[in-house]
Amino acid sequence: MQKDALGLEGCGPLPSCFSRKPYSAETVETMRTLVGTLRVPPVFRFPLFLSVIWLSSITFIAKPFKQVSSCEVLESHMVSSPSNSVKAKIPACVVFDCDGVLVDAVSSWRTLHDHFGTDNVKNLQHFINGELSDVEFMRSDIQLWKNKQNPIFKDDLFRAYSGIKLMPGARELVSELQQHGVFVAIVSAGVDIFVSTIASLLKVDDWIANGFEFADDDSLTDEGICRLHAGGKGEIIKKLCEMKGIVSSDVVSVGDSEMDLSMHIEGSNFIGFNPSRESALLAFEKAGVEIVTEKDLRLLRPLLGLE
Repeated sequence: MQKDALGLEGCGPLPSCFSRKPYSAETVETMRTLVGTLRVPPVFRFPLFLSVIWLSSITFIAKPFKQVSSCEVLESHMVSSPSNSVKAKIPACVVFDCDGVLVDAVSSWRTLHDHFGTDNVKNLQHFINGELSDVEFMRSDIQLWKNKQNPIFKDDLFRAYSGIKLMPGARELVSELQQHGVFVAIVSAGVDIFVSTIASLLKVDDWIANGFEFADDDSLTDEGICRLHAGGKGEIIKKLCEMKGIVSSDVVSVGDSEMDLSMHIEGSNFIGFNPSRESALLAFEKAGVEIVTEKDLRLLRPLLGLE
């Protein structure tokens, strides 16, 4: 089986995920500002913006990782730290997971199952047991959806995501980090057409995610695109460090699941944010990492040297 530049198996070169020319950042900002001027309650503005994206057939808004090859919420409101005696320094790079971290949704894959009324619990267990590869797991999801609706078009997928909101504090935190010269990236095993939209809204520096293949008429094919393994995000971060000349001690990663602990490469720091399950919280505690259980990314500021 072919290995890519990251050493991950089973993935070819990173393809262009989208067929149309991306909108410029200025265009996206203009659209966001326009939505903001409408007499719409704030809670509805982000869903409305996603709807504008869908109606405008935006299919690519932010660049994916350059040179990178393919392959319920707790109620506690606290920030726990294994060591509070030393003030954190501002890192050179902060890497975020997307689902459950930058957006208030557990999984962009789960969102599609909810939209189509399907349940992948059985296949998920097979995947966890190692009986299905990443690509086979994606194919099984796609088949479940197509059993409910066939064909499925890209617009149908955008519509499924129209109600998802940004995590409180996401825009403010990313902006403040970048004002301090921090390189901000998203490393997600979520769905690329969704992650790209979030990457653009937050104006992050780079992103990578898994996703789909589409036919010429924008209909969903039976194939998924695996650019990274859910438990192999650390390999992507190591590659990013090599590309940008950043040492691991200058990297902070933020994730919500136990699998995201793979982002905690040697020498780096990790923050467990909004643990997606009790098992994630227990894993974070066992790993001795910083934990923030309240759904507000602004609480990460002191952990990132911003206070």
